[in-house]
Amino acid sequence: MKKAALSPLSRREFVTSAATGLTLAGGGSLIGKKNKREKAKKKPDSETLVQSLHKTLSEEQRKELCFPFEHPLRSKINNNWQIVKPELRNFFTKDQQALVKEIFLGLHSEEYAEMVYEQVEEDGGFDRSSIALFGEPGSGKFEFVLTGRHVTRRCDGDSVEGTAFGGPIFYGHAAGGFTEKADHAGNVYWFQAERANELYQALDGKQRKVALLEKRSRGERGNKTIETKGTVEGLDGLPVSDLSRDQKELTSKVLGDLLAPFRKKDADEALKLIEANDMDKLHLSYYKNENVGDDEVWDVWQVEGPKMVWYFRGKPHVHVWANVEA
Repeated sequence: MKKAALSPLSRREFVTSAATGLTLAGGGSLIGKKNKREKAKKKPDSETLVQSLHKTLSEEQRKELCFPFEHPLRSKINNNWQIVKPELRNFFTKDQQALVKEIFLGLHSEEYAEMVYEQVEEDGGFDRSSIALFGEPGSGKFEFVLTGRHVTRRCDGDSVEGTAFGGPIFYGHAAGGFTEKADHAGNVYWFQAERANELYQALDGKQRKVALLEKRSRGERGNKTIETKGTVEGLDGLPVSDLSRDQKELTSKVLGDLLAPFRKKDADEALKLIEANDMDKLHLSYYKNENVGDDEVWDVWQVEGPKMVWYFRGKPHVHVWANVEA
């Protein structure tokens, strides 16, 4: 395949393209589109709901769930874990459980919130999740963390400086069973891999040789999985700086789909941090030895930069590790 001629895409054009590339499966856009929630009666944001939840906690609940802001547990991440032992179903009133659900829904975009909630239900049950609160809500230093199987979400009210989403997050889905087939039917997040494979198909032969690696070097090892290198030195795969203008526009759509499930303020913050570290320094990697169905639709891939990791592992089902730093 003949290599496409490189056409310069300015940094401003690239970030603008990425912003407009935050296109949702439902046809909406996270940036530039009036949020549907603004058309209806405005709902309290998740941070406000966290404050309300905190006020309802009994002394027994506070002893189990509340920690100092700098407690190391706040930054922990894994693919299937409970931040504390008590689960929603057996340690919270029905009203408190409803508040936690609203906090969770509010952390996601209008188009994806219910789908993501149903994913957590399918993968073990939302009421089997656990939460913890760090610091004092409303004080300027607090964070709410919800964990369970295939879910780690954070709500920090921008208390945690230098990171998107309040810290590393995890999402995943085992749709219809532990081992998914090549089409990943019913998987809430597979659309992200479809977009990444659209980008791969747009690469020329030389670019594919750089982007397609024999095997993944990033294992699933809790917090080590989302460690950033802080430099382009040693980053695997194809640098975005080597892409043509059209290929960069496709890359922006990949980023848009990665951010699509999340609420606008978090998606905006993540994109701002990615841009600040220079999108041209991002690297794209695909892994040939993780090919479900031997169909050359790459199930495992990642976007990595000096201060970003977005690792999509689609075998035997979807696990996604994300960390975006300043």
